Amino acid sequence: MTRPLPDAFCRLPLAHRALHDKAAGRPENSRAAILAAISAGYGIEIDVQPSKEGCAMVFHDYDLKRLTGERGPIQQRAAHDLGQVVLLGGDEGIPTLNEVLELVGGKVPLLIELKDQNGQMGVTDGRLEQAVAQGVQGYGGPVAVMSFNPEMVARLAELIPEVPRGLTTAGFTPEDWGLLKPQVRERLRTIPDFDRVGASFISHDVNDLDNVRVAELKGQGADILCWTVRSEAQERMAREVVCNITFEGYLPEFPG
Repeated sequence: MTRPLPDAFCRLPLAHRALHDKAAGRPENSRAAILAAISAGYGIEIDVQPSKEGCAMVFHDYDLKRLTGERGPIQQRAAHDLGQVVLLGGDEGIPTLNEVLELVGGKVPLLIELKDQNGQMGVTDGRLEQAVAQGVQGYGGPVAVMSFNPEMVARLAELIPEVPRGLTTAGFTPEDWGLLKPQVRERLRTIPDFDRVGASFISHDVNDLDNVRVAELKGQGADILCWTVRSEAQERMAREVVCNITFEGYLPEFPG
């Protein structure tokens, strides 16, 4: 395993895409949502996608439409231009990872998910991994990286071996993962790459926590996080298995 997660990652609930609330002017993965999470004392989970020149942008989707109203892949726009694209429900543009790292400044744990850049969870061109590695090197606060794509996590192991890393995992059902080839879904479902990439944790789909492999990894000492908890009742169920939750849509209490 790589370096274990700092204790804060299992103590402070993690706000999914930061503490977003579009009605309150805090779009997901926005500076406003990040500041709100910090103010409330929650940890933060964010997503990153690359800009045209390979800058790590804090943004979930591959296309701009849902979150900005503009059309086209985020990868076809330069970082400076993306910074001027206003997020729907707010008054700010898309932030870079470096901006978010400076904003968080070690005040709360920050979990960074790299979105797959291959299409079938295979080897990528490495641009996003390199950008994230450059961003977090020297960062003084609690930070960890993860991805659904195990090849990206393997690359991060080479670039920033000192940073805790994990796999984002799920049951990979055809209903939710129809774009993946059946053989890819079947392989990833068993989380076969945990040891190979030197992971110390997984963040697993809350609806698949009875997965036998999750129990095996927990028994081996891996930290088990989960995504995405949306109610107190769901949280109570999840905490029977996991050490921490990623949440949205309600405000969890701080355990213990």
